[in-house]
Amino acid sequence: MRILLATDAWEPQVNGVVRTLARTIAECRAMGHEVEVISPDQFKTIPMPTYPEIRWALNAYEDIQERFKAFEPEAIHIATEGAVGLAARRICLEWKLPFTTSYHTRFPEYVSARLPVPTAVGYAFMRWFHNPSGRIMVATESFRQELEKRGFRNLSPWSRGVDTDLFRPRSADEVPEALRNLPRPIWLNVGRVAVEKNLEAFLGLDLPGSKVIVGDGPSREALQTKYPDVYFAGARFGEDLAQHFAAADVFVFPSLTDTFGLVILEAMATGSPVAAFPAPGPIDLIPGSGAGVCADDLREACLEALKIDRGAARVYAEKFSWRACTEEFVRNLQPYPEPEKTRFWRRLRRLARLRRRTQLP
Repeated sequence: MRILLATDAWEPQVNGVVRTLARTIAECRAMGHEVEVISPDQFKTIPMPTYPEIRWALNAYEDIQERFKAFEPEAIHIATEGAVGLAARRICLEWKLPFTTSYHTRFPEYVSARLPVPTAVGYAFMRWFHNPSGRIMVATESFRQELEKRGFRNLSPWSRGVDTDLFRPRSADEVPEALRNLPRPIWLNVGRVAVEKNLEAFLGLDLPGSKVIVGDGPSREALQTKYPDVYFAGARFGEDLAQHFAAADVFVFPSLTDTFGLVILEAMATGSPVAAFPAPGPIDLIPGSGAGVCADDLREACLEALKIDRGAARVYAEKFSWRACTEEFVRNLQPYPEPEKTRFWRRLRRLARLRRRTQLP
């Protein structure tokens, strides 16, 4: 298929959404699909308030229209609710083109954590944005059930995968130099250092050994000042990031707002067991896995996870492949029955003919 993907989350941003989209696109292309990505780096942008690394595309609507016409997609997926996503959604509705969306982040909770905006307002916006789509792809069953109760329709599963070649167990020689002399056990968290990640629930725990935070974000400076005994390693990438995962004795995931938690699988793939609260994401991955512990008492979960065999964590992570994830994504791209798809192709051909006529001398 010719797949058009519109997203406000894209490189050089570093987060689970970008990693998921980038790997899914690579797998789609390996499967023979043609993928056109519309992302903020292709437009003039400004930084979003409180999220400076996330860019808001300016005056993108007309350019995105032309990209639609030039590419003539057979399937359209809108991954995010920012400027690019809003423009693509508007085009699809105006031209009556079927499209799918995916629900990656708890946008209402993130906004409410920073501004005096009730989560009900955020969810009203999210329903407005997503419900016209043919399918809303969600990562876990627990989150699907939650969104269904909040009035979302056409919800379909789209799980995640993990790169088990990059994220793998490492030898003692591969432990990052800065971590080699830290007292064991090492309790690690990787992700955006921001209020919605609930990091203080982890940093305030009475645990033996050392706590390590990998990542950057608006709360880093304040947390470094408040918790001087914690080692903040900053943002890490590629092999360096994978080595930090593997160096941990336990990966601690205190977030209550993530919809999946890709870092959970990345930690398990390196052999590091996971301790987490029983929130959506962790409760879909951890119970019964033999690779981690969920508990309302996060300290108890950490100490129990320390007893887990690292080999069992690795074996569990190997069940999650990016190819299976991508096949599920592609299946979800066909939301309409055959007669509707036929009308879709006819509209696209008509748009193509109009475009060619305007180009004639």
